[in-house]
Amino acid sequence: MGNFRFYRRVSIFPGLSINLSKSGPSLTVGMRGAHVTVGSKGIRKTVGIPGTGIYYTSHSGYYSGAHSAHVEQPISNSQQSTAHGIAQVIMLMAVIGAVAFAIAVVGSVAGGK
Repeated sequence: MGNFRFYRRVSIFPGLSINLSKSGPSLTVGMRGAHVTVGSKGIRKTVGIPGTGIYYTSHSGYYSGAHSAHVEQPISNSQQSTAHGIAQVIMLMAVIGAVAFAIAVVGSVAGGK
């Protein structure tokens, strides 16, 4: 029997997107070839050569998967709580910025008529 998977990326504006999945939301900042993702499982930094499939990813935070290839101590609960708080603040700021941007665009379009 297979597993049900869900993943959706919503681009707020170029270089910033919110990722939605079964395991929870995360925020990605960066561009093709280099980006940082902050989510409930920690911080993932990825650098690669676009179009080649060659990339390097480093991950810091909580490891819950059985497929971790290296042994690294998970961060403490207080560090994880701090990271979650920072991620939530960043997501909130991104959403507020997107709403403000949308209001500005609608206002300029409505004012131009």
